[in-house]
Amino acid sequence: MNQVIVVKAAFDAEAGVWIIESSDIRGLRIEAPTLEALVERIPVAIQDLMGTDLTDASLMDTPVEVIPHAGTRVRLSLAA
Repeated sequence: MNQVIVVKAAFDAEAGVWIIESSDIRGLRIEAPTLEALVERIPVAIQDLMGTDLTDASLMDTPVEVIPHAGTRVRLSLAA
């Protein structure tokens, strides 16, 4: 069985970094200055949290789906 790990990422405008908003992996809490950097850090962080022995021959690649969320604001006139 090849389960997909879902990770939701959000941009924290106050801190100016991307963070893990939620994930299928309990305790996955990392941040990075860009979304790309965050995505690069996720596999290592998951392996660390799960205590993965990378020399174990029974390991299999598991897909990680990163769902980014970002927002902004626009100032509009109240008069239509």
